[in-house]
Amino acid sequence: MGYEVRGLAKSFGELRVLGGLDLEFPAGRVTVVLGPSGCGKTSLLNILAGLDADYSGEVRGFGPGKASYVFQEDRLMPWMSAMDNVALVLRRFMDRERAVAAAEEALESVGLQGSRGSKPGAMSGGMRRRVALARAFAYPSEVLLLDEPFSSLDLRTRISVMDLFLDLRERDGRSAVVVTHDVREAIYLGSRVATLSDKPAKARDVFDLTLDKADRGFTSRAAASFEARLYESILS
Repeated sequence: MGYEVRGLAKSFGELRVLGGLDLEFPAGRVTVVLGPSGCGKTSLLNILAGLDADYSGEVRGFGPGKASYVFQEDRLMPWMSAMDNVALVLRRFMDRERAVAAAEEALESVGLQGSRGSKPGAMSGGMRRRVALARAFAYPSEVLLLDEPFSSLDLRTRISVMDLFLDLRERDGRSAVVVTHDVREAIYLGSRVATLSDKPAKARDVFDLTLDKADRGFTSRAAASFEARLYESILS
């Protein structure tokens, strides 16, 4: 199935944030939406997730219940364990016993099998991000939506958690839409990068990445020319 938006427009009162956005999100790929802070990227994700129906234009392939959402904040219940935080989103699909088993499997996939009983307050930022990823991948969705999910982490932890996301998604095969304002992060994560203008946001350019993973790193010179093209697109 293909995923796309056509003529997508969104306003908050007199403030127009999306100005007739046309974008395609190819199935089975990681599409990164890159744009300046405040240009409407989170508004776009909320519409794709079915959390906001107050817009005009067409949204195809997305809808309520079809997406897993990794928010900018961890959004973990502070009084619940890591396992219960993951199992909570599964209870509408299965009984508690099966939900717990699925949650434990998801936590093991992110290397947190030894922390399933820990509460968010006892975890580092990187661990909480792993729980959020485990929850998103455990949810039986068609698409993964990620709203600047790594921006709060220090660089070393950020790279580690991004690698985890890429490995999980490669094995899983789900489509993913990631929004960010960080050019190097876009190169590191995406197989396709769409740049947005400032608000009201419209699509500027779409780039398909052909770099190997080893050439996408934060210290890679091979990514420098592509980085310059993205900056040029954003700043033009």
